[in-house]
Amino acid sequence: MKGDAFSHKRKRMQYTANGQTALNERTCCAKGGNFIMTEGGKRRDGILSLLEESDTPLSGTELAHRFKVSRQVIVQDIALLRAEDKKILSTYRGYVLDRESEKKRKCIRVFCVCHSTKDTQDELQTIVDYGGHVLDVAVDHPLYGQIRADLIINNRLDVAEFIDRMNRYNAQPLKVLTGDYHYHTVTAESEKNLDFIEQELRKKGYLKEE
Repeated sequence: MKGDAFSHKRKRMQYTANGQTALNERTCCAKGGNFIMTEGGKRRDGILSLLEESDTPLSGTELAHRFKVSRQVIVQDIALLRAEDKKILSTYRGYVLDRESEKKRKCIRVFCVCHSTKDTQDELQTIVDYGGHVLDVAVDHPLYGQIRADLIINNRLDVAEFIDRMNRYNAQPLKVLTGDYHYHTVTAESEKNLDFIEQELRKKGYLKEE
């Protein structure tokens, strides 16, 4: 090879949370034995720094504007960061880091529920009113298996924002795929809070015992 400068690709095979293999590929330039990170690598480091510094979710559009790339590029960057085992959640408000320390100090329970779309607001308010935090929603699809989406709903303001977006975009919730049956992962400060939530969901007919 002519000259002391050349470019090549470093590839690493890593396993994602669901057991699938992901390819983390970064193109680097080497000159005199020193590797230089590409623009994509610098951008992903920048995205991670912004998420670490932010207390609120950052939307894909906001990140795309910040780094002067398309939203599709940001989606790909997030996928690559997740393949590197970065705990990034994708919520309806944007991307946010999963704070492990916060999860460790809380109790956690998964509720199987079923209700009409018009009862979605009441269901979520019931959970947050008793100190619950709704981490996600999931459905058990007969063809695709489990389909899951992060929510991160912590209070009535979050509930109102979620319902407003659902109505504004005329969007259908995941539960319509499975006859209104769905699951919520809920965290709370104590098992007592989770017990109260379970009792109220059962009382209102939302809870489905498996």
